Amino acid sequence: MSADMCQGGSVVAYAPASSANLSVGFDVLGAALAPIDGSLLGDRVLVEAAEQPFALAAVGRYAHKLPDDPKKNILYDCWVAYGEALEKRGLTLKPLRMVLEKNLPVGSGLGSSACSVVAALEGLNAFHGAPLDEHDLLLLMGEMEGRISGGVHYDNVAPCYLGGLQLIVEEAGIISQGIPTFEQWYWVVCYPGTVVSTAAARAILPAQYRRQECLTYGRRLAAFVHASYTGQEPLAASVLKDVIAEPYRAALIEGFHEVREHAAQNGALATGISGSGPTVFSVLKDATQAERLKAWLEANFVKNEDGFARVCKLDLQGARITGSEL
Repeated sequence: MSADMCQGGSVVAYAPASSANLSVGFDVLGAALAPIDGSLLGDRVLVEAAEQPFALAAVGRYAHKLPDDPKKNILYDCWVAYGEALEKRGLTLKPLRMVLEKNLPVGSGLGSSACSVVAALEGLNAFHGAPLDEHDLLLLMGEMEGRISGGVHYDNVAPCYLGGLQLIVEEAGIISQGIPTFEQWYWVVCYPGTVVSTAAARAILPAQYRRQECLTYGRRLAAFVHASYTGQEPLAASVLKDVIAEPYRAALIEGFHEVREHAAQNGALATGISGSGPTVFSVLKDATQAERLKAWLEANFVKNEDGFARVCKLDLQGARITGSEL
């Protein structure tokens, strides 16, 4: 991103929602989501020039879920960490004001915190003329996400930032790499409006797994990645199953088994828990069936006004600068 992107003294960065794990890839797979109706499912952050060193405001559908104290907002931590990263490069932060448009619910399983982190750091970097490269920015995003979830996990921030379907590598200096996707797949996601914290969802998992479960996990993940590269859609769909988290986390999501049963009857290739839940996802090939499932979920799985359902394809762009005004 060039420095001239910051024309008029402001930029707006958008970061899409993401679904981590995808049943078959606990902590190592994540996909960015884009509703097919053209709406934006994700957070936006405005960064604009100001006289004071830092100011922060929050707007949007889920802004009321955020802490009132700006210093308890993850965007404040992003500002501090980005400033430290600039200092290491002999640069200084410009006086600025940030506005977070919070469009994703907290604790939804759609990468809400990752959305805010990625949009904030993408915006800050563009505002300063992009002194941090992609790798360094992704490292910083992972660090910020880790402050919320209790550990560095890239399965939301990587797809949110880079787009598409990301395989988290974390070896040989490589954090994440994109893998091929099945363009004909529709991803129906539904957030019921309830909350499952990442900490609670991790606490319910066993400390140890049996050897057979570990072997099954590795075999299915390898098969999915291989099928993605070789275009074997039936094989890829057949291994979208979870032996690590879903057997335990399903108990935290009221109505999950009914959703899976109805989705299968409606033509879904697979159904699973998005991230740590309570959002669920289903993969379908037919647009009409996808819309029908969305309507059923809205009527039978959504619990309150905070909930929603969307028919999506994968967002191949990831985070981007969308303009200079919210």
